[in-house]
Amino acid sequence: MGKILLKFLITAYAITTVLLLILALFVYKCYLPDKVVNACIILIYILSTFLAGFLSGKRIGSQKYLWGLCIGGLYFLVLVVVSLCIKGSFTDLTSNFLFTMFLCLASGMLGGMIS
Repeated sequence: MGKILLKFLITAYAITTVLLLILALFVYKCYLPDKVVNACIILIYILSTFLAGFLSGKRIGSQKYLWGLCIGGLYFLVLVVVSLCIKGSFTDLTSNFLFTMFLCLASGMLGGMIS
């Protein structure tokens, strides 16, 4: 199961990378306001974890919601580790921490449930 989860976690980050590059192009060309960019980043998190949860649920077949939840949790864990490496401490993390965690967990689980 570990290899399967890793495969779909990498898939989620590949989707995230492509969508963030597209967003960066739009920001560069269209000068999008910060609120729009932040909303798009949240939508990218949701879409990436949803698709990874959906794909993992299709592949694993049983307890789909649980595997989707695991994918969302692992996705968020990687986000936290990368943020800590860049920022250096927990004091710099914003109040969006719990909100982002909930979105990643819920969208991964929903993707697993729908699969």
